[in-house]
Amino acid sequence: MKTIRSKWSLLTIALMSMTLVLFSSCNEDETPTPDPNVVEVAASNSNFSTLVSAVQTAGLVPTLSGTGPFTVFAPTNDAFNRFLTANGLTATQLLASDALGETLTYHVVGALVPASSVSAGKVTSVSGDPFYVSIAPNNEIWINGNTKITATDVMASNGIIHVLDNVITPPTQSIAQIAIASTTAAQPEFTQLVAALVRANLAGAFQGGFDDDLTVFAPTDAAFRNLYAALGVTSVDEIPLETLTAVLQYHVVPARAFSQDLRQGASLPTLLTGKNLTVNLSDLKINDAGLVAEALNIHATNGVIHVIDKVMLPQ
Repeated sequence: MKTIRSKWSLLTIALMSMTLVLFSSCNEDETPTPDPNVVEVAASNSNFSTLVSAVQTAGLVPTLSGTGPFTVFAPTNDAFNRFLTANGLTATQLLASDALGETLTYHVVGALVPASSVSAGKVTSVSGDPFYVSIAPNNEIWINGNTKITATDVMASNGIIHVLDNVITPPTQSIAQIAIASTTAAQPEFTQLVAALVRANLAGAFQGGFDDDLTVFAPTDAAFRNLYAALGVTSVDEIPLETLTAVLQYHVVPARAFSQDLRQGASLPTLLTGKNLTVNLSDLKINDAGLVAEALNIHATNGVIHVIDKVMLPQ
């Protein structure tokens, strides 16, 4: 019996050894499949077909297939369609644009930024232009006040993808330039605001670039006309200059605050020393002036404009 048990023991050891050798040989022969990079992850999702075509057309595939790490803020096909409609463009025109590469790299950050590391503020993109992240009271994450991140942390071998519901573009005009351009639009607006800024010699203060952060609560022309009626005057020229200057300064906050950055009951310091504005999100108001919902977050190089329906007077 001892002889039989010894033979079975030897046979078992031999079989185990052969199994280990075979298993080891299989592992040595197999080549591990590399994880897909950000371009390959996007290409595997039909919702990103327009983005992938744009990346290919712009010649960015080699770059975004590199070691990275990259964080890509990726607009879906619906986001591109929304952008094209808003700007009167076709997909062909977009792909033929000289600015295509710059537009795409504006959606890329040269670092790994998971959702857990996202915070409100200025972010420098690979294009060199900054974009601005806001976190709304409900914790939704927005970019430049008009684009929402709808999904986060899609992982790739060389980075991470966050999904957008719009295409982001850097602003090209200052607050002053936007206001002045609006005065000659098909439906003119801000004619009285611009006239007031010129009379108070403040127009130059609203010029500037990305290093200048202002939020302007801009009264409509109708709001100024209501003010004239209340004061018994006909134009800004009849308002005492000191008073006009103070009123204009009272409408400006020295920070870039998109609507998603505002919080209920917050007190916002203004350029008028010692005078603050109060946020009332429940009624969508700043002090007693109503925010015009369809005219929020007008993004400029030096800040953001929110349109209001009343001229606010400092007490």
